[in-house]
Amino acid sequence: MTDEATDEATDGVSDGVTVPGAGWHRAGGEDLTRPKGRRRRKGGGGWGSGNREAAMVPEAEFTSYYGRPIVKPATWKNPEVPLYLFLGGVGGTSAVIGALGEFTGRPQLTRTAHFTAAGGALASVVLLIVDLGRPMRFLHMLRVFKPTSPLSVGSYILSPFSALTVATAGLHALPWFPAVRALKVARWIPGLRKGAAVGAAVFGGPMTTYTAVLLANTASPSWHEPHDELPFLFAGSALAAGGGITMALTPVAEAGPSRKVAVVGAAIELAAAHKVENGHGVVSEPYHIGRAGKLLRAAKACTVGGAGLTVLAGKTRAGAIVGGALLAAGSALTRFGVFDAGMASAKDPKYTVIPQRARLAARQAEAAERAAAGEAPVPAPDGQARSVTR
Repeated sequence: MTDEATDEATDGVSDGVTVPGAGWHRAGGEDLTRPKGRRRRKGGGGWGSGNREAAMVPEAEFTSYYGRPIVKPATWKNPEVPLYLFLGGVGGTSAVIGALGEFTGRPQLTRTAHFTAAGGALASVVLLIVDLGRPMRFLHMLRVFKPTSPLSVGSYILSPFSALTVATAGLHALPWFPAVRALKVARWIPGLRKGAAVGAAVFGGPMTTYTAVLLANTASPSWHEPHDELPFLFAGSALAAGGGITMALTPVAEAGPSRKVAVVGAAIELAAAHKVENGHGVVSEPYHIGRAGKLLRAAKACTVGGAGLTVLAGKTRAGAIVGGALLAAGSALTRFGVFDAGMASAKDPKYTVIPQRARLAARQAEAAERAAAGEAPVPAPDGQARSVTR
């Protein structure tokens, strides 16, 4: 290998991604692949020669392969995808609130919730198409239904949800036109609207959580490890945002269901966020540092403030507006923070290597305990004995 090739292989830079400390290094920072000098006199000697031992150095540590991330980060666009995560949750919760209002005699809450759900659904479709690059790619995703793929399942949730919410909002708007009111079919509109509202609510629940499953199904450590808590975080965040927005846009007398949904959602969001950010060792670290840490701290402040205002002053118009705005802002900041944390964890090799070594050490300890007790090795899922060594 030439000196130029060695420089390229060890400079820790690849495709614009720089990983500090990439390559083989001496403990003091000296690169062992670039010895300071070599002896060329007769009789040999020098670095690595047959009659002279190399200097003793501490064990080298390999942090990544030529500076490349071990896990390939997701190629999703920012801010399109975080906004998609937020608006999908808002739309799903609003659809459920709209169905509650439809059957409890709250016409203004029903109308507000259904228009909010339709707006969130349409915006989600647009953002997804922008992220995919071409509209035909979204249509191609509907050609095959794959139950094992969260993205495929999500496409079949988003499509009928969007159609039903837009239909519900349209049925709200039809009586505004005098020509429609004059027709005999106008009396069928409330029944059709209720049927569409129920269908939208059925798909609204999965809309609030499927995106969390989509993130957890990736190899990004800070998304994959908290796979049990992430759906609760997204569900609580969606409830807080949807309840807050509909509460702010609805007269206080009809906004009771929205206030309850918003407060319950805020409590779930805060509890799940604490578990995600503190319950997974080193993998939880990206949620506390960098831009993700700043966003999530701001999200907590907005959520706590919005929930407090909703409880104390939610029955006043000013309290409902300010509290709802804070809850919606907290939900949006949560989605952006979670997105940034997952992307950061995929780019830093330590969030992949350290948990792998911990799992390996645990398997080795388990195998040693079973061997000492005279028990057979634990079989792998495919029936083969599990390897406990590299």
